[in-house]
Amino acid sequence: MKKGKSIRGLAILTLVLILAVLIFLNGLPVSKILGVYDIKPIKNLISYGLDLTGGVYVVLQADESEGEITEDTIERTIAIIRTRIDSLGLNEPEISQQGSNRISISIPNVENEQQALDMIGRTAELTFVDPNGNVILTGANIETAVYDTFYDTYSVGSPAVKITFDADGASIFAKATAEFINQVITIKLDDEIISQPTVSAVITDGEAWITGINDKSEAMNLATLIRAGALPVKFEVVQTSTIGPTLGQNSLQKGLIGGIIGTVLILIFMIVFYKYLGLAADMALGIYIILFMYIMALLRVTLTLPGIAGIVLSIGMAVDANVIIFERIKDEVSLGKSAYASINSGFSRAFRTVLDANITTIIAGLALFLFGSGTIKGFALTLMIGVIISMFTAILVTKQLIILITNIFGQKTVIPSITAEKEVGNVK
Repeated sequence: MKKGKSIRGLAILTLVLILAVLIFLNGLPVSKILGVYDIKPIKNLISYGLDLTGGVYVVLQADESEGEITEDTIERTIAIIRTRIDSLGLNEPEISQQGSNRISISIPNVENEQQALDMIGRTAELTFVDPNGNVILTGANIETAVYDTFYDTYSVGSPAVKITFDADGASIFAKATAEFINQVITIKLDDEIISQPTVSAVITDGEAWITGINDKSEAMNLATLIRAGALPVKFEVVQTSTIGPTLGQNSLQKGLIGGIIGTVLILIFMIVFYKYLGLAADMALGIYIILFMYIMALLRVTLTLPGIAGIVLSIGMAVDANVIIFERIKDEVSLGKSAYASINSGFSRAFRTVLDANITTIIAGLALFLFGSGTIKGFALTLMIGVIISMFTAILVTKQLIILITNIFGQKTVIPSITAEKEVGNVK
């Protein structure tokens, strides 16, 4: 009875895995079948880095002649650049701070270097526009804009942005709010609308509140954008480079081919050395790869060549965990335990070793991610994601697969015991 259920369970799992792989590679036109939405192939869901698609890499350095460049200054500038690039509908750029006064920018799918510089090089212009389309104030009249909590008459706190104007701005804004009470004043950044608050009262103290914001994150982002327009920063280009789409595509193909070859060799190794146990590990590895790539897409992680290296390394670590577990199961069988007792004990005893190894890897990856830059961050992030998922598949998925296979083929076939002679020899 147990054998029959295990055969059905393994058959269903195998069919589901095959179907998942096909959808993973080719997608599924669900809208044509159920009228819902399409499941896209994984290659269309993943964002690719500059080294895989081609594009432009730019390094900007802040002009410190006009004053000290602070962390907040860099943060505002990054927000401006990201908003400008996103508004053009391009792939998500990689923008990060380098040192204390530099910003590195990677823009995929932009072939023209000058186009990229035009895109990010302008000084941001923040304007407050009345209902008639006339500019009331500019970012030059803003002293600061910060996230805060706004309390209404019922003492209910909600996320908001508090804006403080300079003396001239306070006077102009007081007249504007009196004239346009209960009307919308639009806030624009580089002609893009970032907020449209309605004037609910005449503001005479030079402090305005923007309310009706969904959450804290949205309010903090809006405050950053408004501050950015109030303090334009001059930058000079210190480095530019262009990677052609053909070169990027070749890099992607070589990276994928290398990853596929490495994965296939691992699958063959497990089958040759561990037979049925290796089969269980290979199936779990297939589940691992599918989960890994979809989580990458869900988290919007940009895939780079070093990122592919991180994926291959994490696959190797997932297999390494299985090897440790399998050897432990063999040891338990050699002590005369039953198959199921050996499986439970083997996984339990190997868990600490696997956990310790993965925790040290995550710590190393975290250090690389926090203190590295660019492609190093990509490698570290894919490695950490892979290690966390491998813990799930190696400990939970592989165990259930081994139990199913053992029910079908028997202990002696799946988990060959060590002979008494070898056992005595080991004791000696």
